[in-house]
Amino acid sequence: MKDGLLTERQREVLRYRKQGLTQQQIADIIETSKANVCTIEKSAMENIRRAKETLEFLYTLDSTHLCTLAPGTDLFEIPTIIFAEAEKINIKVNYDTISLINHLRSSRPKSYKARCLSEPVEVYITNTGEIYFS
Repeated sequence: MKDGLLTERQREVLRYRKQGLTQQQIADIIETSKANVCTIEKSAMENIRRAKETLEFLYTLDSTHLCTLAPGTDLFEIPTIIFAEAEKINIKVNYDTISLINHLRSSRPKSYKARCLSEPVEVYITNTGEIYFS
């Protein structure tokens, strides 16, 4: 039975990968090809990515648009921008500088190259100081 967005096979492959097994080792265990394990894992990761994007959208519905970060913005300048914008609306951000950078990097892993944003990023904030990126 399928619960959520992952099939039982995808869950199984991800569990084995989390344990440190290679795709070939997993293929041997579940009696399939390494190529099939690769496809299963890739599909699972895509489903997870899409689920994260959906949740982030949902969270932004209860948030206020704070600012838009422009392409080319240095990752180390972003906390200063966000803190300043949040201060203007009297909301304390729930992150310190490093945590905020890490939050952006994990939320939008393909939105930057080296230390700079490669695309615009919308920043949202809740009344309690939680930050979301889209």
